[in-house]
Amino acid sequence: MHATVSTEVLPLLGRSGAPAPPVRIVHLGLGAFHRSHQAWFTAHASDAAEWGIASFTGRRPDAARVLAAQDGLFTLIERGGDGDRFEVVGSIAEAVDGADTGRLDALLAAPATVIVTLTVTEAVYEKHDADSPLARLCRGLAARREAGAGPIAVVSCDNVAGNAEVAEKALLSIAEGHDPGLASWMRENVSFVGTSVDRITPRTTPDDVALVAARCGYRDEAPVVAEPFANWILAGDFPAGRPRWEDAGAQFVTDIEPFENRKLWLLNGAHSILAYAGQLRGHTTVAQAVADPACREAVEAFWDEAARHLTLPELAVPEYRRALIERFSNPRIAHHLAQIAADGTTKLRMRAVPVLSAEIARGRTGVGAARMVAVWMDFVSAAASGDFQDPLKDQVLGAASLEGRERTQALAELVSPTLAGDPVVVDRIHSLRGTLTGE
Repeated sequence: MHATVSTEVLPLLGRSGAPAPPVRIVHLGLGAFHRSHQAWFTAHASDAAEWGIASFTGRRPDAARVLAAQDGLFTLIERGGDGDRFEVVGSIAEAVDGADTGRLDALLAAPATVIVTLTVTEAVYEKHDADSPLARLCRGLAARREAGAGPIAVVSCDNVAGNAEVAEKALLSIAEGHDPGLASWMRENVSFVGTSVDRITPRTTPDDVALVAARCGYRDEAPVVAEPFANWILAGDFPAGRPRWEDAGAQFVTDIEPFENRKLWLLNGAHSILAYAGQLRGHTTVAQAVADPACREAVEAFWDEAARHLTLPELAVPEYRRALIERFSNPRIAHHLAQIAADGTTKLRMRAVPVLSAEIARGRTGVGAARMVAVWMDFVSAAASGDFQDPLKDQVLGAASLEGRERTQALAELVSPTLAGDPVVVDRIHSLRGTLTGE
């Protein structure tokens, strides 16, 4: 442990009577990444005093309870290779249990609220049950319509390809089922902003909590650890205004797709390879896995394929690749592979399938992308007892219980029925099974 003092004698982090910024942004998905990214960018905008965030939890209320006791404040531990830097981030004005839909409705009905940001998992966009985050948002937008509170921007801050379009389609689908008039209002009054987000944010440990107490002299029950690097690229309209996020380094572009693909394929694609191959080879963190020559070679081979389809000069792909290796290799960022490995069927559709399809369309083998799919199959097969998270977990377990090429075929169908319908592709994936298992 880092602490040398009893935390019981230290004051709890709080605002000490200073006012929080007024709520103008509602966020769904209060977690570590939101705090290291959107909350951090908002706190670093030159007009930060005008832009407070009301952040709502997703599945559990725990984070809201802890942060509410600290007046929304938390410590960001920026963990570089040469040491730690500590900063109190104050942009979260309210931390709210996601189940408090009354507060959500009230805030969305307020004219002062002009932005909704989302950090939800890929699987959430496919869930339309009455208590899902998007269903709650839809009901809140209905309250806004009823109040005549004016236009609002919905900003998707996740790893979904075409996240603005995906969010718009999902919300309109829910609205149509609830009230076609609401869907019509949304088309006129809600803008959907697409983004590419990037900041490695590992899970906070008890040692991190103790470190803040020892180094900062106060108790913070909810610090966040992040790498020094932070990137946010946005495309879309903010009809009622926004913070000056560009002051913190955010970039506004007219076409998000090339930047989105660069991040999805190079960073997230590499993460998937490292998560599955790394764990099979006995590693627990990204830094350990990328130091393994077999894992590093698989990542570089996939990157070579992906780079053929990232051709805009402003993407600076060679520099981006070098920076990723440096970031992945930071031994002080304990980015756990088990955390990255969740929801493989959804992630592979966006990380491996587009590159594999593009390579096949140009008459190439796509072996690097195919290997990513193959090592995921090896991973879920090795964890056939069910020790993994996936929205199609039951189907994955059923497919993994099969043998030989039949297993490969069944698992491929869960990732991409189109590619699974090509026997040559299935044979290629099958031939790559077991090549990164460490055996």
